[in-house]
Amino acid sequence: QVQPVESGGGLVQPGGSLRLSCVVRISGFSIIAMGWYRQAPGKQRELVARINGVGVTNYADSVKDRFTISRDNVKNTVYLQMSSLKSEDTAVYYCKPDGPFASWGQGTQVTVSS
Repeated sequence: QVQPVESGGGLVQPGGSLRLSCVVRISGFSIIAMGWYRQAPGKQRELVARINGVGVTNYADSVKDRFTISRDNVKNTVYLQMSSLKSEDTAVYYCKPDGPFASWGQGTQVTVSS
């Protein structure tokens, strides 16, 4: 099964920004909804943001107005622009398409700390 490839994580100070990228090489990428998820230590994986095939977006309340999800259908890539980062945003971030089109990737670590 196809695995998404996430990148762009790192260490950032509170209030900083990061842009995550995820490449998913699946047929029909442009019409498949994509989600960004995160899993913090000791917590369950949670959906952070989702974008459907026509660009409609949804966000978890905890990241609304700070994170922006977008996609480039030519590059089979989905992005997560994160701003005003907080320590509680520290987690491994994953992307995954809706449905059985791909498995979970390795994720990318985001650490927010001074």
